[in-house]
Amino acid sequence: MLTKNKSIQGDDSATTLVPEILGWLAGEEDRLLAFLQATGLGPSDLRRAAGEPGFSAAVLDFVMGDEAGLVACARTIGVKPEAIAAEWRRHAPPDPDSFA
Repeated sequence: MLTKNKSIQGDDSATTLVPEILGWLAGEEDRLLAFLQATGLGPSDLRRAAGEPGFSAAVLDFVMGDEAGLVACARTIGVKPEAIAAEWRRHAPPDPDSFA
């Protein structure tokens, strides 16, 4: 388990956080099954899906949807929950009101 906290900026890009989050999910069988059910993926589909557009956002959406899971994940991978939230915001679609 990592104990060093990482900053919100810097190395906390999706290419770094998402694999770490997936590693955490792999160790949390109930949460992994819930993620697979939510996405419609099977265990054998994860590697293929990881390279598809939108996969990082789906992983981040899933973790952000459960505060207890978010906190547990952040603690395990050694980041603050705010780092995951910042990454989630960077992957969110633009606010439709911003186009008005």
